[in-house]
Amino acid sequence: MFPAQALAEVMLARGWRVKLSTDARGARYTSGFPDAIEIEQIASATFARGGILAKALVPFRILGGTISAAWRMLRDKPAVVVGFGGYPTIPALSAAYLLRRPRMIHEQNGVLGRVNELFSKRVDQVACGTWPTVLPEGVEAVHVGNPVRASVLERAGAGYIAPGDYPMDLLVMGGSQGARILSDVIPPAIAALPMDMLRNIRVSHQARDEDGTRVSEYYAENGINADVQPFFHDVPRRMSEAQLVISRSGASSIADMTVIGRPAILIPFAAAAGDHQAANARGMVEAEAAVMIREEDAYPDVVSEFIHTILSNGPAAMKMANSALSLGKPEAAEALADLVEYLIAPKEPTQ
Repeated sequence: MFPAQALAEVMLARGWRVKLSTDARGARYTSGFPDAIEIEQIASATFARGGILAKALVPFRILGGTISAAWRMLRDKPAVVVGFGGYPTIPALSAAYLLRRPRMIHEQNGVLGRVNELFSKRVDQVACGTWPTVLPEGVEAVHVGNPVRASVLERAGAGYIAPGDYPMDLLVMGGSQGARILSDVIPPAIAALPMDMLRNIRVSHQARDEDGTRVSEYYAENGINADVQPFFHDVPRRMSEAQLVISRSGASSIADMTVIGRPAILIPFAAAAGDHQAANARGMVEAEAAVMIREEDAYPDVVSEFIHTILSNGPAAMKMANSALSLGKPEAAEALADLVEYLIAPKEPTQ
């Protein structure tokens, strides 16, 4: 949703009318979209969730969503349809394909998701956020980077205060829905830090609703100043104030970290399709802007040692922050908008 929001903000600024088509689940994450954007909910579904009956109904829900999207496109006549992956995009892209509307997809991760892979040969343009991205044979793509929201751009390159013997902020986040392993591992990892370091630490920890109470209680019992919430609406501010980010390696999170410029400990989601979160993390790790810990190796003592190493060496942490910043592509939303406009621009006739 964040890359879609970033593109929408740029297109609005350029004078375009923008409509977001998503399903009920996606609509829950649209609070940051500008009011000028019309949000329409279209039925969609996935085979990855639900029981036998729910899976049996998937084709009918997608068909219904596609018919609804096609009907609305016949009325609205969109100049271009841009998909950002995931099953909520299936109806709109299917309708655009049937109606032969100009269409493109943007893939955030280093491996195409199933939906983007399905449509990669059925669109006019493929844009990639992570490079290199594994592509199906015969598919070419343009590397534009992962667009970030205006609220992130406002903090682009924010000055980094290296860790030292003064208050330090840690941001712990596991994607839009949190991550149980971070709630299991990170609190005891932080609690194991030396007391002279621990007394300076303030934690912002994003935890699932079902984990929030126990995580808050653990921090409180160990005298750790922590703000635990299921979702942070001000991630850019918290990230810009952090000395260290501990996170999953979702593409949007990586984009935010590199545009703002912050060192990170990355714990990729092990079950991610095609191991794409590890692919996302590779660039930061190779640039020495982050360390990556596989889920199977993410024990509290291991994570604690990495936290201590980074927070006890200010110059090294500053180097990591600068390396992260060197990877950022704050112009990604503008580049993607350029690609959209090029796609629908009148073409000169060939001689």
